[in-house]
Amino acid sequence: MKRILVTGSSGQIGIELTPYLREIYGAENVLASARRPVPGPVSEGGPFELLDVRDGKAFSETLSKFKADTVIHLAGVLSAKGESDPLNSWDINVCGSCTALEAARENGCAFFFPSSIAAFGPSTPAKNTPQDTIQRPTIIYGVAKVTMELLCDYYHKKFGMDTRGLRFPGLISYEALPGGGTTDYAVHIYYDAVKKGSYTCFIAPGTYMDMMYMPDALDAVVKLMEADPARLVHRNAFNISGMSFEPEEIAASIRKVMPGFTMDYDVDPLRQGIAESWPDSLDCTAAREEWGFDPQYDLDAMTEDMLARISEQEASKG
Repeated sequence: MKRILVTGSSGQIGIELTPYLREIYGAENVLASARRPVPGPVSEGGPFELLDVRDGKAFSETLSKFKADTVIHLAGVLSAKGESDPLNSWDINVCGSCTALEAARENGCAFFFPSSIAAFGPSTPAKNTPQDTIQRPTIIYGVAKVTMELLCDYYHKKFGMDTRGLRFPGLISYEALPGGGTTDYAVHIYYDAVKKGSYTCFIAPGTYMDMMYMPDALDAVVKLMEADPARLVHRNAFNISGMSFEPEEIAASIRKVMPGFTMDYDVDPLRQGIAESWPDSLDCTAAREEWGFDPQYDLDAMTEDMLARISEQEASKG
């Protein structure tokens, strides 16, 4: 990667990945884009343009003008939010992604697509879910992810295009606030722990889901895109995960730092149903063997850092 266009730069991943890429490749070589103006370092720390990913002509012209060699395509609607308007979710997550993929092909760009554990479904083996297994998701977000995994593989086989992708688990960050995902409880809980000393969880106890701390996710994107293509047996998309836990385990981790923390439950049937259709844990062997995936944070290390960072943010507000 030398000249990179990031779509969805204002989203959960993009708001942190964009500055991260600029530190590595130079601010002038990473063009951030979004449908709406984005205040802060994403738009002010380097080149930024407004772009609707469904506009193929504008997308292709932007790539050509910037002389991009890589598209990091992050624009999309998250899981729970997508269920409230499935047609809009499909329009952005599939039609917009198809437009982005074709624009990248026309301009000779490599293409990164973020898939998700949502690409699996209730018929997928739940424990140690294999890299290659049955994928029959039951929500529109997951259906869109499987569609794009297959299309990216097709573009690689049909056109020789360099397409690569990751199946992200729930991503936990102190920088990006939750944006309508099922795994968002694992972000909310830290903020409420610092602000209120308690949390009401919308996911039921005993519900395991894969998670990852954002620094490991950012590192994984760069490692995959910089990996020797000769090593890649798979391309779209690799299972990755930093840890798997259920709500009581994350609460217990917080109590190691904040002994007085309490948690109760008010389960959201929609997000609980989505969570139960996803794997409990992923087999990440392919990612480790093919491009050196190596997450650094376990649950307790992440908890210590999250609580410290959020406490600093709250203190700075006065």
